[in-house]
Amino acid sequence: MTRSERAAAEGFMRLALAEAAKGLGRTSPNPAVGAVLVKDGRVVARGHHARAGGPHAEVVALRRAGEEARGADLYTTLEPCSHFGKTPPCSLALLEAGVRRVFVGSRDPNLLVNGRGIARLRRGGVEVTAGVLREECDALNAHWFRYITSGRPYVTLKAAITLDGKLATRDGDARWVSGEASRAEAHRLRDRVDAVLVGAGTARADDPRLTTRLPRGRGRDPVRVVLDPRLSLPPSLKLFHHRSKAPTLVAHLAGVRIPARRLAEGVQFLACRERRGRIDLHDLLDRLAARGIAHLLVEGGAEVHRSFLDEGLADRVLLFVAPKIAGGEARSWVAGPSVARMADALALEGLSVRPLGEDLLVTAVPVRRR
Repeated sequence: MTRSERAAAEGFMRLALAEAAKGLGRTSPNPAVGAVLVKDGRVVARGHHARAGGPHAEVVALRRAGEEARGADLYTTLEPCSHFGKTPPCSLALLEAGVRRVFVGSRDPNLLVNGRGIARLRRGGVEVTAGVLREECDALNAHWFRYITSGRPYVTLKAAITLDGKLATRDGDARWVSGEASRAEAHRLRDRVDAVLVGAGTARADDPRLTTRLPRGRGRDPVRVVLDPRLSLPPSLKLFHHRSKAPTLVAHLAGVRIPARRLAEGVQFLACRERRGRIDLHDLLDRLAARGIAHLLVEGGAEVHRSFLDEGLADRVLLFVAPKIAGGEARSWVAGPSVARMADALALEGLSVRPLGEDLLVTAVPVRRR
């Protein structure tokens, strides 16, 4: 492609990315995908995958375009599928609709596809250009790529901390560390993940609802997961009674007797293997993946954060950093002993920082040691 053609293709792919983002948190165990149909430089239809089992983004756009799809160009954030699942293959639908060219962002890592969709289109005479805004398209579905290639959810650790790395005072007061803009962003994050997790200590101390609260009730509640190894949490907690369409999963050690206590409808118990006296996080993630949870948001507390980091199970860290200093006796967002040598400190890479009101949102990826 020429430079101008590349610029035009990237512009239309950005529209497809905006479509795909509408499905985040709503499509698991499927990816979020957006598609745009263009004819003579004009957008004739857009579509996104809205829910698992529903029509894929390409098919939504084709249906909206009707006869205008013939001879049009399609821009899709993810390689069109090539296999029969709950819906017919999108690559076949594109051939039948007479689409002229297809521009693809990400290659599909699913072994059922992984190049087969592109190959089918090319065999059918469709010109395919792959890798348009690939980094942006890959980033959009990083959680699903992890899920489909490893069989476990993508894990994001999230904490609101002071400038000196504290999430609460020495007496446990954490309201409010971050500002209003950060809290609003945290709710937007909950809206886009499949599940949110806290430990028993955080559940007991903060009594959170773990729901999504966005303006005009637009938020979608994720599945709520609480680690309660011995089932010792009081049944009065909001997690067990707050009305939500999303279930609450109580992860506990296998063999612990489930008490006969009244909890709200939608509360479920999840028996997990034991590892060193605690819930085996590997087993927990396997069980969550089996429920179609592809993106897990871990909101603490400090012991839970440390466990995910120690086990090498954290894929991303999000820190809402407030311009405050709590002091040395305040509680760090990561519990446990400190390292003796700086060379042993956990390294992070891919650092990005952006302002949120008076706070900063710091995003980074833990370096996985061999």
